[in-house]
Amino acid sequence: MAESGSIEITFDDGGIVEVPAGKTPLEALEQAGKSAGGAVIAEVAGESVELNRPLQVGGSLRLLDFSEPRAREAYRHTASHVMAQAVKRLFPKARLAIGPSIEDGFYYDISLERSLTPEDLPLIEEEMDRIIEADLPVVRRELPRADAIALFRERGESYKVELLEAIEEDGVTVYEQGEFTDLCRGPHLASTGRLKAFKLLSIAGAYWRGDEKREMLQRIYGTAFDSAEDLDKHLEMRQETERRDHRRLGAELELFSIREEVGPGLVIYHPRGAVLRTVIEDFLKREHARRGYDLVISPHIMKSDVWRTSGHMQMEYPMYFFEIEGQAYGIKPMNCPAHIYIYKSKTRGHNELPIRFFELGTVYRHERSGVLHGLLRVRGFTQDDAHIFCTMEQAEKEINDALTFAFEAQRAFGFTEFKIALSTRPEHFVGTEDDMERATATLKKALEDQGLEYFVDEGEGVFYGPKIDVKLTDALGRLWQGPTIQFDFNLPRRFEMTYVGEDNREHSPVMIHRTVLGSIERYIGLLIEHYAGAFPLWLAPVQVEILPIADRHVEYAEEVAERLSGNGLRVEVNRERETTGNKIRKAWRMKVPYMVIVGDQEVEGGNVSVRSLSGRDERGVETEQFIAELADEIASRSSTEA
Repeated sequence: MAESGSIEITFDDGGIVEVPAGKTPLEALEQAGKSAGGAVIAEVAGESVELNRPLQVGGSLRLLDFSEPRAREAYRHTASHVMAQAVKRLFPKARLAIGPSIEDGFYYDISLERSLTPEDLPLIEEEMDRIIEADLPVVRRELPRADAIALFRERGESYKVELLEAIEEDGVTVYEQGEFTDLCRGPHLASTGRLKAFKLLSIAGAYWRGDEKREMLQRIYGTAFDSAEDLDKHLEMRQETERRDHRRLGAELELFSIREEVGPGLVIYHPRGAVLRTVIEDFLKREHARRGYDLVISPHIMKSDVWRTSGHMQMEYPMYFFEIEGQAYGIKPMNCPAHIYIYKSKTRGHNELPIRFFELGTVYRHERSGVLHGLLRVRGFTQDDAHIFCTMEQAEKEINDALTFAFEAQRAFGFTEFKIALSTRPEHFVGTEDDMERATATLKKALEDQGLEYFVDEGEGVFYGPKIDVKLTDALGRLWQGPTIQFDFNLPRRFEMTYVGEDNREHSPVMIHRTVLGSIERYIGLLIEHYAGAFPLWLAPVQVEILPIADRHVEYAEEVAERLSGNGLRVEVNRERETTGNKIRKAWRMKVPYMVIVGDQEVEGGNVSVRSLSGRDERGVETEQFIAELADEIASRSSTEA
């Protein structure tokens, strides 16, 4: 029991120290003869606090180093404050908006009279170095909201004032380091000198509060680590990520474009991109047919009453609505209702179930412009969408089969490592809690039946039911959204779906929503980055490019092309009048898996010379042998990660 005016601190090893109230975690550690080591922040009685925050309440004390997510967040949040302080020193009239930590880094949105350029970043970094070298204490202060508003209004920080006026709490916290003060909840590093390694990365535009109708601010991105070595590793990874960026490769490989003239988030597929997409869609059609799915097609628009029945309108789903001849319509954000109406087109008996409908359905969602990102976040995309209508007794098997299908498909595309989440009902949902619990239990049982490791992602289900989310691991170890399986009692009831049971009475079926790849657009973006644009042979838009050395070799090149294309291969002949070296370099840049070179020797011998992205360089290859080799490679769907 601590004496009056004292607090008791308990350490992980069971040690206890009694210190006067107002002492900091650092002082408590010192009194106990312990070191903070590489700690970034502390956790006291379950609350994350600065190492130099005066404590008024005792409890268990745990040190958090950079390996802990909360510590990384505090570390990088401090870096954003140091950057903002440096900007204010260099540009005193700058007004600060928000500067949070994000995954692998931080940013700050700033209003400036002039546009920043990449050349400004080293200048800001130099000023940050001076702030860090000064080792300014980072001090937390609690203020009444009115006092904080007065403080920031006096400093001309109108964005901070707007934020303060929008909150309900009477008390707020600010953090000071030297002459710099910022509105923040914290926690932070104890002093600026504890920031060891950082790098400013880029400048972008961002609307204030993400609102396209508000002013555009300048966003400075950066990253920070607790060692120069880890920072260097991250920057190398960043360079590799940029090398694989699907937006750049998509343009270079002539796969797709997204043009402002057409509309943000709307994808235009160029011929090579359309071939890639068609190969993927043909694979999906074959595999679904093999597993007993019926292909269906539904309209892009439906009356708004459909979306009222489904619940999308009530949940304020990001849809597009318009009116024709006095009738309100919605552009579909998903394919579920149309599949339900196909089911309802006639009376269904229990012997017909399960019924599996599959559609490559293009849907539209009003994503805010600030979150659009190449193919990964778009407004118009196609889902490999399927809905299974079955009895409750059939549901577990159907979910198991859907999981098996999903993993087999992913392995065909070259993905072998997964992270699986069981996402439970969100805060706002339709239907009953009992239905949600039954649905969750069924999904859980299917995962356990297959011996799959998973984690529970609380509250991340969709409004009509829980779901299984499968994340894919790419060549760089990054996780991407992949297949999803959703269990739904709700929509069949809302749309009054029934089947006639063995008892000759009507019953409501259950509905399983599932995708194998998810959004085709996002999946293509993933494939581009996973393979760095060098697709395995079966996916490559152009599988073989034939390069005649001179004009006199074009006729033979076309004969070879005809033989290859007659065997189902995708072939192009480069008829340009340029050197063979230039032709090879162009094919290399376009990441064509195989180049076939034909000259006098090949014409005379009736064979070909073969070069490949993987390093093959062979002369005098019999054409039929080459065709057979490619057929075997395609059949095996072999892939080499770039």
